[in-house]
Amino acid sequence: MAITAGMVKELREMTGAGMMDCKKALTATDGDMEKAVEFLREKGLATAQKKAGRIAAEGIVMLKVTDDSKKAVAVEVNAETDFVAKNEKFQNYVAQVCDQAMDTKAADIDAFLAEPWKFDASKTVAEELAGQISVIGENMKIRRFVQVEEANGFVAAYTHMGGKIGVLVDVETDVVNDAVREMGKNVAMQAAALKPLYTNRSEVPADYIEHEKSILMAQIQNDPKESQKPEKVIEGMITGRINKELKEICLMDQVYVKAEDGKQSVAKYVEQVAKENGAKIAIKSFIRWETGEGIEKRQDDFAAEVAKQAGM
Repeated sequence: MAITAGMVKELREMTGAGMMDCKKALTATDGDMEKAVEFLREKGLATAQKKAGRIAAEGIVMLKVTDDSKKAVAVEVNAETDFVAKNEKFQNYVAQVCDQAMDTKAADIDAFLAEPWKFDASKTVAEELAGQISVIGENMKIRRFVQVEEANGFVAAYTHMGGKIGVLVDVETDVVNDAVREMGKNVAMQAAALKPLYTNRSEVPADYIEHEKSILMAQIQNDPKESQKPEKVIEGMITGRINKELKEICLMDQVYVKAEDGKQSVAKYVEQVAKENGAKIAIKSFIRWETGEGIEKRQDDFAAEVAKQAGM
């Protein structure tokens, strides 16, 4: 299979590996992108965490929370340009989509689009979207929505960079005061900044752990010095590296960004706030959305630059 500049560019953006390493990986795996990622990881040339895709589409993630903070919604609406995403007319429309999402009974985006539009029942959500496209003059898409409810506590919300990132955190607590609310917002800010994949270790699938272990074992076997170490030492090395990775991908295990000692975990921070306020607090879940994540961006001249440097 012919390895194109676009393929090298895509693999490079997914893994952070060098262009020539990406080209070698694609050549060795006959252009299979997933196998090429694994190839680079086994060689220790790619980081453990990969983006699911490239951030490309413009638009906004908007959040709406009820007055009692018991329920919140997040929606992502995409447009072609950042100029439109910052346009007041576009943002007013997205706010209406939020209102629609707050009351929806739809289980997926198709059902959502088929619903009557809250502000004009003679139209569906999809028909109103089509009308906005013609008015605003760019292709637009209601990509996703989610509702989060917490009867025994509240939902904390945080929006970063004008809607580039939106986070909702489900906080179960028997005490809701200013200090506990601030804690919820701080945890939401933590999720926005450090991009955890899971709330805690109990959510991490067993097959994910086994897969990571196999990657780490391959890395060790490819290292002449480490591969000669005793089996128990190697097992300890793998366990240590897995634990380190879990501290990066699990929100409650992450080092709290505002920790004065630079060591306190998010879990310990939540425990501290609970103790100070005589409360029982549990961070049940979170969602973190980034505008355009996983949507492929149209190709530009960078592919030609890659081709030139890679000698294609």
